Amino acid sequence: MSDREIGALREKLASRVRSEDYRQRRKDFDTGFSQYGIARDVAVEPVSANGVRAEWTSTPQADREAALLYVHGGGYVIGSLDSHRHLVSEAGRAVQAWALALDYRLAPEHPFPAAVEDAVSGYRYLLSRGIRPGRIAIAGDSAGGGLVVAAMLAIRDAGLEQPACGWCISPWVDMEAIGETMATKEAADPMVQREPLLEMAKLYLGGAGARSPLAAPIYADLTGLAPLLIQVGAAETLLDDAIRLAKVAGAADVRVDLQIWPEMVHVWHIFHPELKAGRRAIEQGGAFVRAMISG
Repeated sequence: MSDREIGALREKLASRVRSEDYRQRRKDFDTGFSQYGIARDVAVEPVSANGVRAEWTSTPQADREAALLYVHGGGYVIGSLDSHRHLVSEAGRAVQAWALALDYRLAPEHPFPAAVEDAVSGYRYLLSRGIRPGRIAIAGDSAGGGLVVAAMLAIRDAGLEQPACGWCISPWVDMEAIGETMATKEAADPMVQREPLLEMAKLYLGGAGARSPLAAPIYADLTGLAPLLIQVGAAETLLDDAIRLAKVAGAADVRVDLQIWPEMVHVWHIFHPELKAGRRAIEQGGAFVRAMISG
């Protein structure tokens, strides 16, 4: 049976007018999503995570000895604490842990690998607070979903212990946009299209190779990474990104849970105030993380 809520949402998204200027898109993105607001029982605390602007959100049942490190989406060019606060706070609620959202540096002002460096700094900050690696999960959506894997790679290569798991929501892991669904899902996806995606990739890479492993983790050796949950919508142009990431991870003996949600659009979780399927996806992601951080 067709989901009426996602049908209405897709119509609304398709009618949006997007600026071609990334500076204006930053403003529009923050304004649009910050209007959702957060639940009354969510506490917010700004913090500096080893020099990276960040923000704790917590709910009354949150375990202070566990943490969800969250890196937002937006093509590494847009997105902020404001745009994702309503999603991060509910993801933390679902995990039953404190959530630390990172306001990592954005391109083109700070191109690759600045975002990866900031994500690792955030992880080191959690360790410095005495939170054990096995009680930390890293989550993110879209570009943030790719950054989850890149951060886990950088953590491994730095000789640090892996977090309990990674939670990748609609991950973007291909800087060349060569997945088959970039074309086959083009008409179905109101969120992500090939040419704007390639423009963001150019701004982020800043001259680095499009197949640099920390920018496009499908070209990395993922051996030794912690378990991954990958959630993606069936209506996404980035569907192949998720499938290819799962294949590469699985081939490297990484435990992978790949969920393909019928009818869902890119990062449908962020629309959870008006989309029940978004709330269900957050709940299922939280259940996966809880199982991992509980040992």
